[in-house]
Amino acid sequence: MMNNFLIIAGAINDETRLKILKFIDGASEVCVCDIERSFNMIQSRISRHLKILKDAGFLKVDRRGRWAHYTIYNPLGKFKQDILDEINSLDIEVPKYLSSCKNKNTNNKDKTTCG
Repeated sequence: MMNNFLIIAGAINDETRLKILKFIDGASEVCVCDIERSFNMIQSRISRHLKILKDAGFLKVDRRGRWAHYTIYNPLGKFKQDILDEINSLDIEVPKYLSSCKNKNTNNKDKTTCG
């Protein structure tokens, strides 16, 4: 129990991670390439932040080929939901959503490519 609390506290003890949580919550689902582009950060740095948030139980990842799509874990549980609500009430700016993913129509099938 105490270890879980410390993992959660560590995850939210970083301004960039707070912004990432607010960003993903506002967008519902985000590809990692869109987070990279929107935050103007290199992939390794974004991935580190996302892993910390995922390990703390805030994020769910859905891998599609080589790309990872992130959503807020549902249900979060009361404590984490209260934290997310508090983050969303903070006056912190998150970057504008910039999509890197493109839809390609091949043989009448929609395909999404990123990068």
